[in-house]
Amino acid sequence: MLYRKIEKYIEDYLSGGSDQILVLEGARQVGKSFIIRHVGKRLFKNFIELNFVDDDENEQLFKRVSSTEEFYLTLSMIAGNRLGTRDDTLVFLDEIQHYPQYLTMLKFFRHDDRFRFIASGSMLGIALRQTTSIPVGSIIRKEMFQLDFEEFLIANGFGAEAIENLRDNFGRKACLTAEQHQHIMNLFRRYLLVGGLPAAVNEYLTSHNIVKVRQVQDSIMGLYGVDASKYETDNGKHLLIRRIYEMIPSQMENKKKRVVAKDIRGVEGDRFARYQAEFEYLISSGIALNVQAISNPVFPLAESLQKNLLKLYLNDVGLLTLQLFHHNIRPILDDTLSINLGAVYENVVAQELRAHGLRLFYYDNRKKGEVDFLIDDYDTLQVLPIEVKSGKDYRVHSALNNFLSTPDYRIDRAYVLTNGREVIQDGSVTYMPIYYVMFLDRDRATSQLFF
Repeated sequence: MLYRKIEKYIEDYLSGGSDQILVLEGARQVGKSFIIRHVGKRLFKNFIELNFVDDDENEQLFKRVSSTEEFYLTLSMIAGNRLGTRDDTLVFLDEIQHYPQYLTMLKFFRHDDRFRFIASGSMLGIALRQTTSIPVGSIIRKEMFQLDFEEFLIANGFGAEAIENLRDNFGRKACLTAEQHQHIMNLFRRYLLVGGLPAAVNEYLTSHNIVKVRQVQDSIMGLYGVDASKYETDNGKHLLIRRIYEMIPSQMENKKKRVVAKDIRGVEGDRFARYQAEFEYLISSGIALNVQAISNPVFPLAESLQKNLLKLYLNDVGLLTLQLFHHNIRPILDDTLSINLGAVYENVVAQELRAHGLRLFYYDNRKKGEVDFLIDDYDTLQVLPIEVKSGKDYRVHSALNNFLSTPDYRIDRAYVLTNGREVIQDGSVTYMPIYYVMFLDRDRATSQLFF
């Protein structure tokens, strides 16, 4: 079984005394149902799982339920011999967004206090906005992502001690030996190919066959397409969700890397606002990561974002390399000089930072240039700029220099993530190996991480 950090969070929640209902959200195929099932069955004598998508495709027992009394009656019809008390019974509502009325019912389940409840789903951002009575105060929303690089290392045999030694080296500004660095970079490059979707990781660990891994990834992308088509049909709209999703890799290869409205339909003068529903779906479903533009980098960054400018990344770097290179693994494993891996490196950094609870922004200034990522540092109450470099000329970054030299910004440090081994401090800029991004986490004291 794959190690997932979120397992402890779920276990602590279910073992604690909170009467709020945990709602685990995230893209399809990131492992939400599996981890809830794994923890729930271990902690509770009675574990009852209701998948509303499966219900809709079969008997539709729960589809038109509109009250808690009706729900309990229906539940007893299929699981009456497994319904005990709140202390020994956990009811898992999977794909809860498929029957949105249950989002409203969660607050009544909480007040009834008859059983413990937990829920999961995708596109919950959209579902909650469409819910007439949002269960504010009754739920805890927690987002889950695919395996991050630390979890991928553990899946490949890294022990806790090895991870802590890496973390210690990061904190002490220490470089790894050439052999250690090469070993981790080899695994990092494999992560670029495999990504973190559990089914793809399990296939890689079993077969080490890129064709089979790509088949898994391709089937997951197919599921994303089916979901998008169903969303369009259910909402009576002819949207361009799939078109925009398929454009993301090519947009990332552009100099600006952001989505350009006129490229979506090839219509000059097209406006970003026309595609709000498409972008909302891609982001809320978790299959794309949004990075919003900032022209005035003041903490907190959310107060000065530009809503009409954003970059999109795929939620999983393995899906990106599938589209870019298909079965050819040599551009990644050999770090081929003729191939620009900048977009791939940026994508993996975006998904890593996002998985660590950080909201993503980028710097956009017509005169000064663009900086790949900006994140909030909550300890110093400052903005931290991050540049990602995949080539040998990683010390060339005019936009970052312009950014740091602007007195009004009052920003005195930055990271440049590279594929080099050494950790180098040059003025206000720290150059470090790209795999150290695994230790940038909102939940840690980030002020201790700066050199």
